[in-house]
Amino acid sequence: MASPALLNREILRLAVPALGALIAEPVFLIIDSALVGHLGAVPLAGLGIAAAVLQTIVGLMVFLAYSTTPAVARRFGAGDAAGAVTAGINGLWLALGLGAVLATVGVLVSPTVVTLFGAGNAVSEQALIYLQISMWGLPAMLIVFAATGLLRGIQDTVTPLWVAGIGFGANAGLSWLFIYGFGWGIAGSAIGTIVAQWGMVAAYVLVIQRLARRHQASIRAERESLKGTAQSGGWLLLRTVSLRVALLTTVGVATGMGTRELAGWQIAFTIFSAAAFALDALAIAAQALIGKALGADDREQVRAVLQRTLAWGAWFGVAVGAVIALLSGVLGIVFTGDANVAALVQPAFLVLALAQPVAGAVFVLDGVLMGANDARYLAIAGGLNLVPFLPALFIISATGVSGMAGLIWLSVAFFGIYMGARLGTLMWRIRNDRWMYIGAL
Repeated sequence: MASPALLNREILRLAVPALGALIAEPVFLIIDSALVGHLGAVPLAGLGIAAAVLQTIVGLMVFLAYSTTPAVARRFGAGDAAGAVTAGINGLWLALGLGAVLATVGVLVSPTVVTLFGAGNAVSEQALIYLQISMWGLPAMLIVFAATGLLRGIQDTVTPLWVAGIGFGANAGLSWLFIYGFGWGIAGSAIGTIVAQWGMVAAYVLVIQRLARRHQASIRAERESLKGTAQSGGWLLLRTVSLRVALLTTVGVATGMGTRELAGWQIAFTIFSAAAFALDALAIAAQALIGKALGADDREQVRAVLQRTLAWGAWFGVAVGAVIALLSGVLGIVFTGDANVAALVQPAFLVLALAQPVAGAVFVLDGVLMGANDARYLAIAGGLNLVPFLPALFIISATGVSGMAGLIWLSVAFFGIYMGARLGTLMWRIRNDRWMYIGAL
């Protein structure tokens, strides 16, 4: 087993580049939105609709990274580098197949999907242009997920950082050129994104080809490996669906309270999401290290990684919570410039601050169980977590509470009841060693 100091260095070696890669995407999405925003309110509104659809699809498909990493890491930990790379390449083939199907279906159903939002003709037209073009980038997005999972599995989070940084930087530059240089409008933004996405795929193909040659790994799709990745990914997809249900129902209740309450909830959830980036980086490190240790049949190392990353997540949550609490009086002003909204949302920030240690533990434990390929339990737990949460939302909605009190209760429901339920189901799972399946998958 590695010493505590060495384990700390391993966690940081994986988590810090992972954090950089996680941050790169939202930063450049903001830049992309700003570029389209200068075309006017109508294209920006159209981008908002299209982005909501694309982000939902991408959010559901992120299991390709989370299911590929443990399969690769176990073989890598067992000393089977060729098998590890082959398992990752099978994940890429699965991503390509799923992406091709989604792109084809997406292009066909985009007009119907855009209509469901009920926007005006001008906005719908812009949304449809962006959405139909962007669908052809879905295979690239999914391949990038799987390639990232492969590299994480062999304990490399630096290469994905470089690919993400350069790729999203190219996206911003190409979008500017196509929107304003070529005068293609919102279509230029979509085309720029697609070119950058397939450029990232090309970079990953070169990297993975070298890995395959170095370790004499097969680049052909293998039925059994594809089946295993798809099965694990299916459970993780169900888990993601439960998360989406929780998020969407919460937004629905906030919408029923009123515009100011919805705006306040959006601010609070944005801060929660920003803090989650750092916690996700720890989860990625835990996922890779747990998978490697299980592949090496080293239960002692598994326990050490669990204990250390869990402690890091909780203490980081304490630190982030303290910062949120200290800034709770000004965050609303920063986001809206409206003193009334700032006062309305401040108590919600304090609830969020108190919940950060719980959130830190939840994100890390998610990564631990993903690294152990305990996808089936994560899917079941995702459904169980909704059992106390959805009735709480119903009560809040039925009472008609709104204003500051409404936001407080909504925050207690999501950051307290829902995150508490997630912590409870995860802690129940790690109470013994049954989740520690040893060996390659």
